[in-house]
Amino acid sequence: MGPTAAGKTDLALEIAKRHPVEIISVDSALVYKGMDIGTAKPSPDVLAAYPHHLVDILDPTETYSAGRFRDDALALMTAITARGRVPLLVGGTMLYFNALQKGMSVLPSANPTTRAKLDAEAAEFGLSYLHQRLAKVDPVAAARIHVNDPQRLQRALEVYELTGKSLTELTAEQGEALPYSVSKIIVAPFDRSVLHERIARRYRAMIDNGFLTEVRKLYERGDCHPGLPSIRAVGYRQAWAYLSGELDMETFIYKAIVATRQMAKRQITWLRSQDDGVWFDSGQNLPVEEVNQYLTGRVTLLQNNA
Repeated sequence: MGPTAAGKTDLALEIAKRHPVEIISVDSALVYKGMDIGTAKPSPDVLAAYPHHLVDILDPTETYSAGRFRDDALALMTAITARGRVPLLVGGTMLYFNALQKGMSVLPSANPTTRAKLDAEAAEFGLSYLHQRLAKVDPVAAARIHVNDPQRLQRALEVYELTGKSLTELTAEQGEALPYSVSKIIVAPFDRSVLHERIARRYRAMIDNGFLTEVRKLYERGDCHPGLPSIRAVGYRQAWAYLSGELDMETFIYKAIVATRQMAKRQITWLRSQDDGVWFDSGQNLPVEEVNQYLTGRVTLLQNNA
């Protein structure tokens, strides 16, 4: 586990060289085909040498959920352990990690009638109106969901209208816990300024390596739009705004870097809640030997207790 740009993928590859593991990606953007540069997806050569499950499994027009991730991950973990190996889950989508560990609460399915009603209200009164409504019935969710995040905003209101309970109430009612012994490795630069600089440097390098060409291909397809979860991914939505003429180049890059740093802050906040996590500093060098020493003997224990 770790924030974006912490070195998770490189560390996972080093672990895979030394231990009998199979990598499962825990990343809501890596599931999409054709989104390689902006997601820092491992190269085809790396994926061939060290296969990553749950990478390149969907078209960008499709959606993926925490519930579906949990189902997919559990099925993969069963198959991996049956092969006598250890599942190594790697990524930064904390919602997915949370769903895997704690199970999923029972939430109602999307309702077309309710969605249409909320869409009409958003069109007539604006998203600020919906956000104010949410704040009255679920202040916790309203504090977490940005006013300009229509999908999550409408979903929270939809849940309340369908059940009479807030999203916060229902998500507190967890499902089945993860039936595995778990070892949590958290990797991050302990100096926040190092992470900020790394994020900025990496994003500019992505642009130099053809990121805008990648997004333009999606833009020109005709079936992708800013409402899709894939296009809302950090970095992609700002690039999309640039291609559509809403932002100039300098502003787009600035906003993308700021949004990525904000995402990293949220990731670190969640990681600090993991009382059983073991932290390793990746600020100066990748902590390969430290993690390898920590895992020595532990992998065998995990194999025996899976």
